[in-house]
Amino acid sequence: MTSTTTTTTAASPQELVRFLEDRFACAQASADCARACTHRASLMDPEGTERQRILRRKAIMCAEVCDATCRVLAEDPRVDEAGLRLQLEWCRTVCLETAHAFEKQPRRPGAAETAEACRACARACTDFMVTLN
Repeated sequence: MTSTTTTTTAASPQELVRFLEDRFACAQASADCARACTHRASLMDPEGTERQRILRRKAIMCAEVCDATCRVLAEDPRVDEAGLRLQLEWCRTVCLETAHAFEKQPRRPGAAETAEACRACARACTDFMVTLN
């Protein structure tokens, strides 16, 4: 029989409030990043250059990872902590990679805003991981 560690209430009411606030902020940042990446991907020509196709695929993958992370965070707070940490780290990593890719496209309309949404999501994931037990 294996036991799983779940995210439970923090030791104090202040810690619980921070936990919930950070969880909500991460979910919101994930949703914002998913929207930004989806919008950027929809504006790119799927038949464009190889660089454009790679950027489009990165944007789509980032949107999907962020959407999945948002859904995980919106579900029951008694989620396996190890699984939650893995999801958050995956989201953070994909967001940083996507932000870096968009930063290489300074002339592309909306690239800077999309990169910032990705970075904000990565920061929110990092901040939330700090509140986990």
